[in-house]
Amino acid sequence: MDRAFYTGNREKLASQLKPGTLALFFSGEEIRKTNDEYYPFFADRSFVYLTGIEQKQSVLVIMKDGSRVTERLYLLPGDLMAERWTGRRLKPAEAEAISGVADIRSTDSFLRELHALAVSGKFGFLALDLYRVSPEDIERPAHRLHALAAREWPYLAIQNANTILRSLRTVKQPCEIAALRRAERITGEGILAMMKASQPGMYEYQYKAEFDRVLGQYGPKGPGFPSIISAGRNNFCIHYYSYTGQAMDGDMVLNDVGAQWDNLITDVSRGWPCNGRFSDRQKLLYQCALATSNHMFSILKPGFAMEEVDAEIRRYNAQQLKDAGVLKDTADIGRLMWHGGAHHIGFDVHDVVERPEKVAPGMVFCIDVGIYHEDWGIGFRLEDNCLITETGCENLSAAIPRTIEDIEAVMAKR
Repeated sequence: MDRAFYTGNREKLASQLKPGTLALFFSGEEIRKTNDEYYPFFADRSFVYLTGIEQKQSVLVIMKDGSRVTERLYLLPGDLMAERWTGRRLKPAEAEAISGVADIRSTDSFLRELHALAVSGKFGFLALDLYRVSPEDIERPAHRLHALAAREWPYLAIQNANTILRSLRTVKQPCEIAALRRAERITGEGILAMMKASQPGMYEYQYKAEFDRVLGQYGPKGPGFPSIISAGRNNFCIHYYSYTGQAMDGDMVLNDVGAQWDNLITDVSRGWPCNGRFSDRQKLLYQCALATSNHMFSILKPGFAMEEVDAEIRRYNAQQLKDAGVLKDTADIGRLMWHGGAHHIGFDVHDVVERPEKVAPGMVFCIDVGIYHEDWGIGFRLEDNCLITETGCENLSAAIPRTIEDIEAVMAKR
């Protein structure tokens, strides 16, 4: 992304703020792991969406005084000793080149200058991104600022800027779609590497090493989310991260993985027999999932009800499984399908969007068909990324082998 992308995102956000609004967005902080060690810093995705900056303890301030909009970006000041230990910090000129924000200031002055703005009489609203997935989630900087504002500036009416951000992030811009296409190609290379290396006796961590090796050729960030790679009975844990199991002859290997490019994240699942040949039962179940996925890509187009995407995946797959003799009654589909079949992707793998009533051009979401037959010991999912176009849809991950014939052909060349 170039800085025009970030500048444009801020302009769109500011246009939806009320006059007299002071809006603050935070990149976030490190989380301590143990003793003097921290988890790798991961910047708040909406902050990155607005600025392109991925440095800790940064703050974006947007001030809408009447119809006039001004911006400030607060960054940690230079510190030779700190930078010697943990790496150099962005210089103001570098931050401006990335973000397009010209007014770059030190975080040393942030609270003092924020107080001056809050008591200036120019602002009656304070907009913060107060989103939390669960009430049990830890407090983030925005929540602490909310508490400070309630104590120090109770006359500022609080607004949740997350609703605006969700709306903006729902439809992808051309540069975002281009980044997703690049990430899909990298994801595909990683999956192909796992397929080609696959053999009975291989450990899950060895599959993961193959995927990580490929992604490592494209930059230091690695996967867009923790890879789910499992074999055999471990496939019945939907979000499995242990990587300690071993793929035995006849087992299916399940992977739910995605590369990132320019902060856009893919989410693709493929399942294959570790020995390279589908058994009759594996073929039967896989064909049901593939037929369901192909059906969805044949019917999705602008105007389709978003809530019907999940429902139609479930209905169609249930009928496929009944016709195949796997289910006696489509009402029993819950025994074999354990999770939803569609979620948006983007700056987050489960993207923070305004879930639409109808799908529209530029939306990108997963078509995820999972089948888990515990009695047969077969569990897998087939997950692809769907871009809604002006007239229909496109499978962005279609080039990654997804038919039985293509998967077996790839694995035969090992």
